[in-house]
Amino acid sequence: MKVGISTKFSCIFAWNLIKFKIYDMEITGKIISVLEERSGTSSRTGNEWRVASYVLETVEQYPKKMVFEVFGTDRIQTMNIQAGEMLTVKFDIDAHEYNGRWFNSIRAFAVDRNVGAVPPAGVPVPPVQAPFNAAPFAGAPQQAPASPAAFPPASQDDNGDLPF
Repeated sequence: MKVGISTKFSCIFAWNLIKFKIYDMEITGKIISVLEERSGTSSRTGNEWRVASYVLETVEQYPKKMVFEVFGTDRIQTMNIQAGEMLTVKFDIDAHEYNGRWFNSIRAFAVDRNVGAVPPAGVPVPPVQAPFNAAPFAGAPQQAPASPAAFPPASQDDNGDLPF
């Protein structure tokens, strides 16, 4: 079977698109905890290493928490993540096996601090409701109460039976 250029291009394009999406993961939220750093010396290379871990909580109706790591002294210092910050964290997920068990590793490779207190686009935000009997704020449009004429009168032959 002869493969045409357009088929090859489509396959390469699709593979690059899939590959791009796998590595394009990010999450936005508030850093709620900075965990204790871990450090050591590599038994394979003899080089020193440092890992800092952080807990991020999303800003949603049902917030989610995620622990992620920053590996390397230079990245830890460059990112300089502090508790209470709102960040968008770009990360990669990997898994490794140890003694017959599998563990996930979530490593950040970039952070974006250009995040306000506003949740990212596409995240539904529950509406803020005023308490019952609360006075409306100044400038709020006033609604007239529903008049009794808006509802039809109940008939005498209606036994209150509902059709369902």
